[in-house]
Amino acid sequence: MPTTTPVLLGGLVDDAAVFPPGNAALADAVRQHAGHRSAWYADCVGPLLVPAAAVADLVAVLDARDAGAATDTETSRDAREPLDLVLVARPGADPALTTAALDALRDETRVRVVGAELAWQEGWRGLGLDEVALALEVPRGDDHAVAVADVHSALAEGRRVVAKFRTGPTPTWPWPEEAELAAFLGICGGLEVPFKLTGGLHHAGRGTYEVAGIPEENHGVLNVLVATSAALAGAGQDEVAALLAVHDAAALADLVAAWPDASAARVREGFTAYGCCTVTDPVGELADLGLLTRP
Repeated sequence: MPTTTPVLLGGLVDDAAVFPPGNAALADAVRQHAGHRSAWYADCVGPLLVPAAAVADLVAVLDARDAGAATDTETSRDAREPLDLVLVARPGADPALTTAALDALRDETRVRVVGAELAWQEGWRGLGLDEVALALEVPRGDDHAVAVADVHSALAEGRRVVAKFRTGPTPTWPWPEEAELAAFLGICGGLEVPFKLTGGLHHAGRGTYEVAGIPEENHGVLNVLVATSAALAGAGQDEVAALLAVHDAAALADLVAAWPDASAARVREGFTAYGCCTVTDPVGELADLGLLTRP
C-alpha cells in the first residue's frame, strides 16, 4: 500500500512495550502492537520485542486471543496476521534460552521470528542461531571495540548480524553520555558495521525528561540519525559527540528533512532500528516536527 512515511523513519522503532520502564503485560503488548501495526504510523514500527524466556507465556496469550476471536471481529482480523517478533535475552542470560525459544516457536504459525538479540560473547557463532538475524549487545570497557570488530568479521563471513548498544540507564548500566555514544558510532561508522540501539530514546531531541517523575538525561532520535551520518562520513569523535549534544530538535528536523532519499537510506543502513517501550512517544514528536504526516 502507498505510504507517506519517509525512508528515514521506516521501521525505525521496535516495540519494546514489555521491557522497562514500560513493563506492559505481554497480553496488553500483543494487543497494542496490533493497534500500532494498523495505525497511521504503522510503517515506522518494527517487530514486537519479546523476552526469550517468555515464549510459553506468549503462546498462552495467543491461545487466549484466538479463543476470543470467535465473538470479536476485530480480534479475529488481528489473529489472521502472523506476529513479527524478535526474541531478546539481556546480558547475563543463558544463551540456551534463545535456542530453546526458537525451537519452541519453530512450528508456531501465528508468529514469525525475524530476529534475536543477546549479549556479544566469544563463541557466539557456535550457539546455533544462524537461522535468524542477530543483534549482539556490545559491552563497555576493553571489549567494546573488540566486539564491534568481531561483528565486522562476521558480516564479511556473510552472517546476518548487527551490533547493539544500550543508550538508556539500568541499575547496572549508567547512562552513556555523548562521548561514549560517539565512540560507539565512530567505530561502527568507520567499519561500516550496522547497529541498533535500545533504551532511553523516547524523544526526538537530546534533553532532560522526567521518567517516572525523576529527571533523566535522554539522547535524541534525531541526534543519533545526524550523528550516524557524520560518523559514516568519517567525522571525528568530538564532532559526532557535539551533534549528539544538540538540544534544538527543530533544527535537527529541518536538517534531516532536507536529506535526499539516498542519504537517508545510507544512514538507515547504519542505524537499523531501536527498541522503545512506548513507540508513540518518538512518533508523536516526529510528527509534531513535520517529519511524519498525520491523517
